[in-house]
Amino acid sequence: VLARVPQESSKTRDITGGLPRVAELFEARSPKDAGMLAEVTGTVSFGKDTKGKQRLVITDLDGVSNEYLIPKDKHVTAHDGQVVTKGETIVDGPADPQDILRLQGREALARYIIDEVQDVYRLQGVKINDKHIEVIVRQMLRRVRVTDAGDTSFILGEQVERADLLAENELVIAQDKRPAQFEYVLLGITKASLSTDSFISAASFQETTRVLTEAAILGKRDDLRGLKENVIVGRLIPAGTGLAYHEARKRAAVAGGVPQNEAPAVEVVEAEEVAVNVITEVSSEIDAQ
Repeated sequence: VLARVPQESSKTRDITGGLPRVAELFEARSPKDAGMLAEVTGTVSFGKDTKGKQRLVITDLDGVSNEYLIPKDKHVTAHDGQVVTKGETIVDGPADPQDILRLQGREALARYIIDEVQDVYRLQGVKINDKHIEVIVRQMLRRVRVTDAGDTSFILGEQVERADLLAENELVIAQDKRPAQFEYVLLGITKASLSTDSFISAASFQETTRVLTEAAILGKRDDLRGLKENVIVGRLIPAGTGLAYHEARKRAAVAGGVPQNEAPAVEVVEAEEVAVNVITEVSSEIDAQ
């Protein structure tokens, strides 16, 4: 070898070039010129090139060969005889988030998205706490696909809310029956917002007319479980230290003979009484001073 042209693995990016990358990540789009990940753990070898493509073979521990045809303009990061693990990068380029979720799992995908988004902002010296990005990623991974319905009421291949499936599984396990198995589904933030069970939350985001029309036709009911829909209708959000207090008061009202549909009204009256008492105490303290 007389000369070798080094492969440039990292490119200089500024904030304007980086923000489209952030949008790409949050919308869960497959990147252009995406890299390739190893489907199995095994040893790398190269076969005979065909039709202008490199033939890369990974032989797993059971001796089964997995072939990949890679365009010659792509930079292969693995070398002959190297042992690669499942999900490891074998072709240079940005990884497809769907591949990371499928091969490495939920935690690896969350860490990948957080690191990629943080890289864009760190280049400009902008500090963002990881927890803000984690909240977004959690919503992107809120839905799951049923791979085995077990003894539940779900259908094979159905996409449902993870919380609903876990709640159903708890009931099934308590009856000594077989729970459902599932895999995570990655949705972009737009699709995730529109696919929520709350039509009030979905209508406030995009496609308001379509969402409300569909909800009216299907006779949907919004149980106001999330923060957004409670803010929109002017109720206290179901979060914070006050949540347990109000839930306990509501249960006590129901136990005391108040119908369940009237319990929220009782809760509001009690909250108003507490507020009046607090205002009176504060006023007394001010007068005393």
